[in-house]
Amino acid sequence: MMTKLQTDRLVLRFWKEEDLDLFAKLNRDPRVMKYFPAPLSKAESDQMVKRMQSRLKERGWGFWAVSETRTQNFIGFIGLNPIEQSTLPVHFAPATEIGWRLAFDYWGKGYATEGAKAALKYGFQALRLNEFVSFTATQNKRSRRVMERIGMQHDPADDFDHPKLPEGHPLRRHVLYRISAKEWKKTSC
Repeated sequence: MMTKLQTDRLVLRFWKEEDLDLFAKLNRDPRVMKYFPAPLSKAESDQMVKRMQSRLKERGWGFWAVSETRTQNFIGFIGLNPIEQSTLPVHFAPATEIGWRLAFDYWGKGYATEGAKAALKYGFQALRLNEFVSFTATQNKRSRRVMERIGMQHDPADDFDHPKLPEGHPLRRHVLYRISAKEWKKTSC
């Protein structure tokens, strides 16, 4: 069964057909995609949604589409994603990632933090997972601040070169943040 999460201002839900064009627009925005190798084409964006929909159907959780509660406007995605060594060969896999991508007009409103906290709560309480990771290009200070606001910790010894980016790429170096169930209980009380 597909899980839907709700906060005061957000609904984390299954993807709808009408989300696809808005998500493609978000994935073409150079401000949103600044810390990714390149903006996504409409076909690449649609393919990404299909993968997220498939994983949500399969597990009941994943990267949910996010809407504002008040307006019902689609604003991006927030959620949880398993990382396997076979798909991303990194030292911390297997792991479960918490991540987000919101349309630029919805930045600076605390939505990423609010939605990520709801996803963490679900992951720790309902799924009983022991740890979550999040990672981004070293330069991405905005996402790093969200990671810190939700209680994640950064250890520079965990930082890594993203295996899907070539040597010398300006975004290759990534920071890794973690939060354990024990740390989460301390910060969420």
